Amino acid sequence: MIKKLVTGGAAAAAIFGATALPALADTLDDIVARGKVVVGVKADFPPWGMRDAAGRLVGMEHDMAADFAGRLSAAAGKPVAIEKVVVVASNRMQFLVQGKTDMFIATMSNKPERRKIVGIVQPGYYSSGVAVLAHRRSGIDGWASLKGRKICGIQGAWYNRDHGLRNGAEVIAFKWVAEVEKALLDGRCAGWLYSDSAFVARKVNAPKTWAGFDIATPIVDNVPWGAAVRKEDLDGRLGRMLSAAIVDWHKSGFLIALEKKWGIPATRWLADMRRKCLAGDKVCDGKYDPGE
Repeated sequence: MIKKLVTGGAAAAAIFGATALPALADTLDDIVARGKVVVGVKADFPPWGMRDAAGRLVGMEHDMAADFAGRLSAAAGKPVAIEKVVVVASNRMQFLVQGKTDMFIATMSNKPERRKIVGIVQPGYYSSGVAVLAHRRSGIDGWASLKGRKICGIQGAWYNRDHGLRNGAEVIAFKWVAEVEKALLDGRCAGWLYSDSAFVARKVNAPKTWAGFDIATPIVDNVPWGAAVRKEDLDGRLGRMLSAAIVDWHKSGFLIALEKKWGIPATRWLADMRRKCLAGDKVCDGKYDPGE
């Protein structure tokens, strides 16, 4: 069993030593015993999670998962491989609860209703808001203009209801992002209701494809993204180790470096979180309640 959690840095090792829990059998023991951690990841949210030209799963969140597997290996004193299970918005929590994954890092906003189902680790590692991407000739120029319009979305996304249906839109929900992209480009829907971060990345990385498309509504409900474990693991060793890793990613600038690596425009939120974590702000405390 793992009696003490450690990372590569001396400071992080001291933190783990100070917060280590009694060595009781738990998910972390299962991970070490099998020699791999099973992580739910996205393949439909570039550049956070996608497949490259060779079909390999890559992206910002995949780099985070790989780093965490390295931390698990250091803690266990033996190699811990990573097994990736592709998830989508509609099944990422279900797979975790069912035991198909040990944890996930999968572009999930930290919402109160989700914290009732899975253990969302603090602090968040990224943040985004909600908006509609539409062609400049669509006639969409704000939330009120969605009334009576066909708007594409992703199955399981909370904002389909909160910002689509409540604004009078006819929401057409697809399972896969690629389906939404094709529907929007084919003109089968007037706009795409989704995370603003995904739109910005597409405009930067595929400018020809998205020429003529703009964010056509104000960006609302900016919410941090959270990695998750099962609820019973949140205050256990796996949850605490993941929390400490995320704090370290903020403090070290690792997340900012990944943002740059994957061509994501720099966000003020990550810069502010690094400053806060270095200053010991309560939002970087693993026990911080985002509902406060």
